[in-house]
Amino acid sequence: MKPSTNRMLTRIKSIYVFIREKGTVTTQELVDEFGITPRTIQRDLNVLAYNDLVKSTHRGIWTTTEKKVKMSS
Repeated sequence: MKPSTNRMLTRIKSIYVFIREKGTVTTQELVDEFGITPRTIQRDLNVLAYNDLVKSTHRGIWTTTEKKVKMSS
């Protein structure tokens, strides 16, 4: 796996864990927490949403779904 792909997957996992721990977050909170652009956050959220791991209850507000996830380190 390419290093850039590995970084992306690590970042997406961290975003998912952050949302799960906080319960509900805004896109801006994610931008502030991870120090990356809103566009990058949106792409990562799209990956998570496509896999039914997060959902947007209102525009720009995110929460995790009930889908079971096995976390590995």
